[in-house]
Parts: sequence; structure tokens; C-alpha cells
Amino acid sequence: MKKYSEIRAEINSDVLKETDEGLAYFTHYLHNNKNGISRYYEKNAIKYIQNKTGKNLLPGYKNLKFDVPFPPVKKTKFTFIDLFAGIGGFRIAMQNLGGKCVFSSEIDKYSKKTYEINFGEVPFGDIIKINKNYIPEHDILCAGFPCQAFSIAGKRKGFKDETRGTLFFEIAEIIEKKQPKAFFLENVKGLTNHDKGKTLKTILKVLREDLEYFVPDPKIINAKNFGVPQNRERIFITGFRKDLKINDFKYPEPIKRKTEFADIKEENPVSAKYYLSTGLLETLKKHKQRHTNKGNGFGYEIIKDDQCANAIVTGGMGRERNIVTDCRLTDFTPVTKIKGEINKNGLRRMTPREWARLQGFPDKFKINVSDAQAYKQFGNSVAVPAIQATAKIIINKITKTKFKEQ
Repeated sequence: MKKYSEIRAEINSDVLKETDEGLAYFTHYLHNNKNGISRYYEKNAIKYIQNKTGKNLLPGYKNLKFDVPFPPVKKTKFTFIDLFAGIGGFRIAMQNLGGKCVFSSEIDKYSKKTYEINFGEVPFGDIIKINKNYIPEHDILCAGFPCQAFSIAGKRKGFKDETRGTLFFEIAEIIEKKQPKAFFLENVKGLTNHDKGKTLKTILKVLREDLEYFVPDPKIINAKNFGVPQNRERIFITGFRKDLKINDFKYPEPIKRKTEFADIKEENPVSAKYYLSTGLLETLKKHKQRHTNKGNGFGYEIIKDDQCANAIVTGGMGRERNIVTDCRLTDFTPVTKIKGEINKNGLRRMTPREWARLQGFPDKFKINVSDAQAYKQFGNSVAVPAIQATAKIIINKITKTKFKEQ
């Protein structure tokens, strides 16, 4: 039995250098080579391998061991696709519940690298360029899509007139063509008032009227209510195909168990590079004071071990919104160029692993990118426990499966 890592070594191709979708076709084929979904990928996978090796190696891949942290589930309860996949937060939640991913798509090359080393699959690229007919049938469409304003103009001929040119249009087109039993969409809380509420209004109109799905009112879900110490609010939108005759849906109730930063704190002392320099600390203090004088609440915050962290965000001073105290450092020699010296009060940034834990990613999730990329990837991801709690209810509706509470 061959291992996935051995096969990738045979192909000897770096995903960051790929200019086509060859690796996506190949790895998607490997994940589906024992079911009917393989027909969507086999022709192009064979072509890719022949170009790389000069021969057709696919027959030897029927018995394959995925030596990755999150291999495909053995007993499939439902199928799903992972759009705007990022690093696979949706996928972890859905696989935990018995889901089989039959298609994934992500445009960021570094996120694709992280996705592959964890799932053994290279996502397809820009969803805009993908022929929707090539996407397999599936039970649930999952998407944490970017927020864009719509230009509501013209003769209002439905979503093709109202949303064309937006990334939501790509989702709507897939739903129209593939008619999944359900969909699960996630977005920032700001979607509720984006473009004075017109954006969300159009999305719901398209899903309910044009695509004719039962769509309960969306709900703002906070990750801190589902087992991670992060105050992260996101809007969840779910929907069901009308022929299933599902006409009620209740989002999950908050769990009783509360968590705090101490629950996800690094067990061992961390590198000096995460500790603030005296120069940076002084800059942060002045920045916060300027905003305080203006009546704003911006600036760095120190999160105590028994507190809940702010939402992790990318860009700007996102890493400074969650400064923690950790006095275990003994060697104060800087390992990077800093202004001043390392502060002696134990003030440091959270590590990428702590950000991963704040999003509910298991510790076996591999982080093989730079810290800068890791912060970006986890900051843009979904909170896995909140996704999984909601997905349980969706799956129960479409499969009549009963899940035990964790």
C-alpha cells in the first residue's frame, strides 16, 4: 500500500509553482478513486501524471494510505464541497461528522499549501474560472465567502442580473446547477448592515426566491459560546432544498462549558521573538492614548489568563489586540531586529499555535508556513467548533442522523 507522501515525492512538483490545475485534478482523483466521483477528475488526472512521468500510474493508487493529519473518512454519511476553503476549517468540522469532501477551491497559494499538508488534497484555484459543470454532485455546499456589495440594476432578472461579478454569484450558480440538499454559508457580522443592509437582503432574496430554498433567518453566532476563548461573532446562513420539506431550523444553543485563555496557552516557554520590545510597547501605549483622548477604544489589550480573547484579525495591528502575560522567558537575548530590548514584564503576542487553538483547530494541524502567513490564515479562518455545532443540526435534518454531544 502506497502512502500519499510517497506519491507526491514521485510527482516531485511544488504546489506553489503550479500554473495549472493538474495537482488539484490528481489529488481530488486520489481522494475519490473508489467511488463514482472519480469520473470528474480521472481524465485530467491521467493527463497530468503522464505529462509528469511519461506513464499512467493511476492504477497503482487504488490502495492508498493518506499519511496526513486529516485523511478522508472511512464511513461516509454525506458529501460536501469546500468553497473559499482557506486552510480547511469547514472541512475539519464536516469530516468530524462523517462527511466526504468531493471538491475544494481556494485561491491563495499559501493556504493551498497548508491545506494539502493537512488533508492530502490540493484545492482548485479561482472559483470564477472553474466550469461549474465539473463540480460533482454533493449533499452540502459549504462556503465562507468574502463580502461584496451588489449593484442592483437593470431589469432584475434574478440572481444572474443582480449578483453577476460577485463571488456570491459563483455560489448561487453552483446551487442552481447542482441542487445540493443544503448549504452552509459563513460571513463577517458586518454583512448584516453592509451597503445599508442591501447586500444581505439581496442574498436572501436570491436564495429564497430565485433558487427556491428554505432559508431560515440568519443568526449571529459567537465562537466563545462553543468552547473556544475568543469573542468572535460571525453570521451563519443555512438553507435546504424545498423538496426535502424541511420547514424549521434552530441554530445551536451555547454550550455550558466556558473556556479562558489559560485553556489554550502554550504549555512550554515560547521563543523570545514573540515578546514585545520596549520600543514597540512604548509605541503601542502612545497609539492607545491618542485614541483614548479621542474617545475611541482602539489599541492593544492585555488578555489575562482567565479572560476571553478578542476576535483575531489580520492586517494592521491585529496581533496586538491580544497581548498576553507570560513570565517564563529566561533568555532575553533578541532573536530578531528590535527597537530597544525585550520587555521584562512578560508581555508577548500570542503564537500561531495559540491562534489555531482559538479557532478550534486540533494540535495535530500542521503549520508549515511563516508566522506572518500563519496569522493571516488562522485570522481568516472559521471557528471550527461553532461550524461543527451548526453542521450537526443541518446533517440531522437531511440524513436523520443523531449525533452525540461532545
